[in-house]
Amino acid sequence: MAIGRFQVMATLQAARAYVLGKDLTEAKSFGLNRAIFYAAAKKGFKGEKEISPKEIILKRKKVSEDKLQKIRESFKIETIGDEMAYAVEIDGKVYYTIGGEIQTEEDFEKEIERRFKGKFEKAWKEAIEIVSSYDKGVLLSQRYFFEAVYKPRRDELAKKWSEMLEES
Repeated sequence: MAIGRFQVMATLQAARAYVLGKDLTEAKSFGLNRAIFYAAAKKGFKGEKEISPKEIILKRKKVSEDKLQKIRESFKIETIGDEMAYAVEIDGKVYYTIGGEIQTEEDFEKEIERRFKGKFEKAWKEAIEIVSSYDKGVLLSQRYFFEAVYKPRRDELAKKWSEMLEES
């Protein structure tokens, strides 16, 4: 399976958050969250039932009702520059949420890293280098990041990273 724009967006957004000082767990959560957001925006958010931001859903994880309530109570809006996203805290870590679903590091690994078939670290290092080469003002702006960092190289990186998978 090839690397697509979704994986490029998630990786570059995670690198952006990391370069701006978020820890790796939070950065990966943010990267996947923003990729989901942009994919939904591109499709026009069609067919989505309206979910209250505090209506947190924890799939794949069994948690007590008490813990789920604590997670819901931790709900907040986080910002990276001028970009806002919903977030919750679980066991002292910040995770982003969209559509009531929490994006965890396990979700990032499943949706993004696995697609790289063991070669994610190489793409991650390149993403960090790309993002680090930009002025902090570009990274703090949702629009400038999209227009200057992601958009001009999204197809180039998708192709390059897909070809990387074919190398032995």
